Amino acid sequence: MSSLQPEASVEALKGVGPETKQDLARMGIFTCEDLLWHLPHRYENVAIRPVEELEHDAQATIVGSVQGSPNVNYYGRKKNRLSFRLFVDGHLLQVVAFNRAFLQKKLQPDMTVTVTGKWNRHRAVLTAQRLDIGKPEEMRPYSPVYTISGKLTVRQIEQWVKQVIQQEVFPQEMLPLSFRQQYKLPTIVEALTTLHQPQTANALKHARRRIVYEEFLRFQLRMQAYKQTLRKNERTEPTKFNEQETLRFVDGLPFSLTNAQHRSLEEIYEDLRAGYKMNRLLQGDVGSGKTVVAACTMFAVVSAGKQAALMVPTEILASQHAESLSELFQPYGINVALLTGSTKASDRRKVHEGLEQGSISVVVGTHALIQGTVPFQELGLAIIDEQHRFGVSQRRALRQKGNPDSLFMTATPIPRTLAITAYGDMDVSRIDEQPRGRKTVKTYWSKPDMLDRVLDFVKKETAAGRQAYVICPLIEESEQLDVQNAIDIYDQLQSILIETRVGLLHGRLQNEEKEEAMEAFTRGDIDVLVATTVVEVGVNVSNATVMIIYDADRFGLSQLHQLRGRVGRGALQSYCILLSDPSSETAKERMRIMTETSDGFILAEEDLKLRGPGDLLGQKQSGMPDFHLADPIHDYRALETARHDAHALLQSDTFWQDADYQPLRDHIKEQGAMSGKKLD
Repeated sequence: MSSLQPEASVEALKGVGPETKQDLARMGIFTCEDLLWHLPHRYENVAIRPVEELEHDAQATIVGSVQGSPNVNYYGRKKNRLSFRLFVDGHLLQVVAFNRAFLQKKLQPDMTVTVTGKWNRHRAVLTAQRLDIGKPEEMRPYSPVYTISGKLTVRQIEQWVKQVIQQEVFPQEMLPLSFRQQYKLPTIVEALTTLHQPQTANALKHARRRIVYEEFLRFQLRMQAYKQTLRKNERTEPTKFNEQETLRFVDGLPFSLTNAQHRSLEEIYEDLRAGYKMNRLLQGDVGSGKTVVAACTMFAVVSAGKQAALMVPTEILASQHAESLSELFQPYGINVALLTGSTKASDRRKVHEGLEQGSISVVVGTHALIQGTVPFQELGLAIIDEQHRFGVSQRRALRQKGNPDSLFMTATPIPRTLAITAYGDMDVSRIDEQPRGRKTVKTYWSKPDMLDRVLDFVKKETAAGRQAYVICPLIEESEQLDVQNAIDIYDQLQSILIETRVGLLHGRLQNEEKEEAMEAFTRGDIDVLVATTVVEVGVNVSNATVMIIYDADRFGLSQLHQLRGRVGRGALQSYCILLSDPSSETAKERMRIMTETSDGFILAEEDLKLRGPGDLLGQKQSGMPDFHLADPIHDYRALETARHDAHALLQSDTFWQDADYQPLRDHIKEQGAMSGKKLD
């Protein structure tokens, strides 16, 4: 048995000194097990084939004998080119290797060498990427390629991994035999060995499948166990809301709810009736009616004698929500208050008194809701709109004010693959249909040379009393990017749209200036608002019918859709014009997709394919786990299987009692997901 343990330092390996240890540490490799999990990011086909069968401009591996002495030519600063002739099966080839001058003295006539590189059939030249002296004892058909740092080489990583594998320094087997047999999966030893030293493409496929499934299963066990633990620890009396009064409120709304809104409401009501605190994410497309669902939820909680708080990212949005909620609740005698950073001290005291005494049942505000000591008589519901705009600590601060039920809302459509991964500890409701009668925003893709025609259309719309947004990716001119900027476009439009009132809104303005510009647009004092993406989460200006986006190819699909959602808020036909002349095929594809669909969830799925989960959610805020191999998009079926299996395991007595499952039980216990015992 090996004297090395998985947690042993890499210094225990032959060839790892202080300098290489530092280089490995920069890649997050500190132990032998870390090294084993540093998996190849790709493989090169290095199977040796006859020279006649080598493909032009393709990867090739040959074994031959050195003819004559190598030559070295120096050029530039510290650059060199090594070249020598190689005799291979009756063929005389030329081998070129860059910056390998140190091999000149090592390569002797008639010495056998193995060379891997790119083959040029026309010139009979192989440009070496890897050169080994001698013929390898065993030549595998696939050579691993690793990410490296500092002065490390792929060859070094390969040799150290080989040491670890030879000494059998493997992590503990997590999957019971029954699971491996059911899904025909190799052991962890077989899988990791194959990933580093693949013999066949089929073996590589099964090894990857094994690791992907285990990563998803472990993650889903943690998330689902954590959710169960939260529910156990936060068990409480159900919220006994007046169901008849709540139904009367819903029926009395000035519009009918969609089936998706009804479904989401029923899921929320079930949470309120349950004996645990609600922790639900409500996601819905732009304009799908999340606020109405929130209002119905607030009414239910207030009917139970409790209070509700709604936290939103901007003061303008808070003011608008407070006004619309007041109109809905006023006939029922429910008082709504507004609390933002701009609230006067005297008004703030009145709001505090009303909340403490219970005369105010609903409060709408910004981060001011969590600053200082905002008192509540009994806070029963905390709703956080555009939850990704607030930090984790801010969201937690509102939840800690009386341990209320929590409803998080977002207008960013999150694909199901990401929702069950990044938000696996939350219940998710989706409003996936638009209110009846809502007109689809017509979207067009125009080249910049069509700007005159686009502005003529803006003149026509503003002359009819409508308003328009003009969005730019930058505030000021940039030398790095050849994109239009807000200030230049503002100046340009003022000179072209002479009879039109043009305003400017961007991120560098003071908060008061931003609020003033947005309020002027909301009042109709500005016809065309030139802005950066600060309007992405904005107010409901139903009179705005035109959205023009400069350099649209600079934005992702989800962001473009959010911007498009600023128009089409009323009964008027609205338009979105994408000004762009993209050079890449990916950007062209984004423009095409935008013109063909208005469904935010479909767009989010497409964005996920084009950009990946980290970019879509924002890597630091996403909550996405750092998998070694698993990919929620490409391995979606495995994710669903693991999710189903995790749920079944946590409900099973066998999982909690059988020794075969001890490693998985220990794993979720170590991760702090639960105590390691079955929850009733």
